[in-house]
Parts: sequence; C-alpha cells; structure tokens
Amino acid sequence: MLIEIYQMEAVGEDVRITLEAVCDAFSSLLWDIEYFQCGQFEVYIAATAQNLSVFQTGRLIGRSDDKEHYGLIESVQLDTDVENGDYLTVTGRFLMCLLSRRIIYPTLYIKEQTSYGAIITEAIRQNCLQSGARLLPGLQIGDISGACWQKETHLQISYANLMEWVYKLCELVGGTANIRLVETNPNSRVFQMQFTLSEGTDRSILQDTVPHVVFSDTYNNLLTFSYHKNCAAQQNAAYTFGAGEGEARKQVFCSSDPEPEHLERYEVYVDAGDLSEETQNDAGETVPIPESEYLKMLEELGRENLLPVTESSESTIAASSLQYQYQKDYFVGDYVTVRQARFGLSQERIRLTGMIESFDQNGRNLTPTFSGG
Repeated sequence: MLIEIYQMEAVGEDVRITLEAVCDAFSSLLWDIEYFQCGQFEVYIAATAQNLSVFQTGRLIGRSDDKEHYGLIESVQLDTDVENGDYLTVTGRFLMCLLSRRIIYPTLYIKEQTSYGAIITEAIRQNCLQSGARLLPGLQIGDISGACWQKETHLQISYANLMEWVYKLCELVGGTANIRLVETNPNSRVFQMQFTLSEGTDRSILQDTVPHVVFSDTYNNLLTFSYHKNCAAQQNAAYTFGAGEGEARKQVFCSSDPEPEHLERYEVYVDAGDLSEETQNDAGETVPIPESEYLKMLEELGRENLLPVTESSESTIAASSLQYQYQKDYFVGDYVTVRQARFGLSQERIRLTGMIESFDQNGRNLTPTFSGG
C-alpha cells in the first residue's frame, strides 16, 4: 500500500489536480472512514527536507488501494528530538470538509415534495457551483444511489453549515455523502472532484439477498468488544412551534409510529420561530407560503429532532480474517450482525458507521464502530 500526494491548483473556475509524489515508507497511518460525518487521517513520518516539501497544507492525500476516499492536508507539525529522531505529523479530513467552507445562503426553500437526493444536490448547486466568489472549483455532481435518497420531503433551511447539514440529512435517511477524485482521462494524472450520495448494503442475518457478515467471538474474528445502550437521550414525541405569538403561534406535533404513551413517551420542544412564512417567487417578489406547506415544514423539523434509543459498540476485529475482507466483503455503512456469545449479546442488524484502519510496525489493525437506533 502506497500513500499518494496530489497537488490541487485552481485554474479560473476549474481545478487541476495532479499526482505529485508517492510514499512507501512511513511510521504509521490512521485512516478513519465515517458514514455520518467527515472522516479524517493522520500520517506519522520521518522528517526530512524532501518529506517537508511534499507534505504541505492544501495538498491531497490518497491511498493506492482506496479510490473512494481522499484527504485534504490541514495541519503539518514538525517535532525534532535528538534521541528519537525528527518526525512530521500530517493530519486532515477527507474531501467532504470542503463543504464546511460554505453556509446555506440564501434560504433554500423546497415547496413541493422532493427527494432528499435532489434537495441536497440543489443545495450544492446553489452554494458551491454558481459562478463567482463562492464557487468551489472542480466540484461536480456525481451519482445518487440507494433507495433512502428517494424519500421525499419539503423544507426551508438557511445559514446552516453546508457540510454539517448534509450529514444531518444523511443520518436522518440512512445514507452517506462523499467527494472523491475521478481521473479526467486514463493515465492523465489529472483529476476532478465528484460529489456522490450512496447507501450501505444490508449484510445482516435478517436478510437473505447477499451473503451474511457476522462478527463474533465464536468465529474468532471479534477480538475485543465494548457495548453501550442509551435511552436517556431518547426523544420520540416532538412539539414544534413556528412563527407567531402566544395562542396564534403555528404549531405541529409528530412522533414515532405508533404514537408512544405513558412511560414510553419522551417529549421534546422544538423552537422553529426563525422558519419564515414568506419566500420569493421566480419574479423575485416576496409571497406568503401556504399554511399547509408551512405546517409540513414544521413537521419535518420536528422529525429531525426525534432521537431513538441508541445501541452502539466498538471493537477490534481480525484484519486478516479468512471469512471477511474489509472493502471487499463489507464496507462502512453496511448492516452486519455482531454477537458476543460469552455474555449472550446479539446485535442482529447494526450498521458499521466507522472504521479506523491503522498501519504501523506491528502491522494492520481494524477498529470498527457499530451503531443503530
């Protein structure tokens, strides 16, 4: 496995990304892929004049065996030590962090039932792909795959951090977002950035469409295991209040299905007073939003604040398992089955939401995070 370093240069409203160097000698590498948030990486490498000139902030990092994830170098730290030698610590986040440089402005108003995939791509188009100072050079809209992105809603959102908002919708529908590099022509070493939306695959024992993936101490592929279940943060009934004052304030109620009662009911108040009752039409005129549409948007905000009981676990799994190979038989975002037979714990269908892949002098380690609600 090699580390690849790319130079990224804006050329007008486009970007030129070229492969600058390849590194095969490093002390350690952490490669943290996340499903519902931006992943990150860390490279620990001997400090030399050449390495310092190669690993520069603003450059991109990839791996020869991973063509889906690329990191942006955000920090380079040099430490010198007479006894232990000189080292560079290079850190950053994956390319989705570019969206954190934009907010949603002006207000994005989706007045008709529209798929979540189309809503997110419209937000990207308005805030990243328009000519002018807010353009993110080289960014393109790519594929949308997964049934979760066909779910529909309508909403109004403004001033939110674009990356954080995208991941919030990812968690709401169960999908993920990514920005990867795509070579413009074979062997050209020139790349463009492509934004995609996707969904993991159900590989748990509760389905029979694809081969099952089961991590268990019985199979000797679950080396360490920690388990956590939390119902304290649960919210399953939301009262959402929008524009207006006192008794005239517009409000809606929504809950999980069926509506919870008695000891099973966990209520939450959602303040949506900043949700405007007006919008601009195609002619640029300010017009009122129909009350029925406004109430549906309030309901959507309420549903975004519902929190299920969370069940999570962190583990160390066998990196060289003969049963399943990471990035071949299963991926971050897939549903799998996790069992700890010694304590009688079984998570029949739980999502793999993160994977830290580490390389050092001791070899390769995999540390997954499983979570479900």
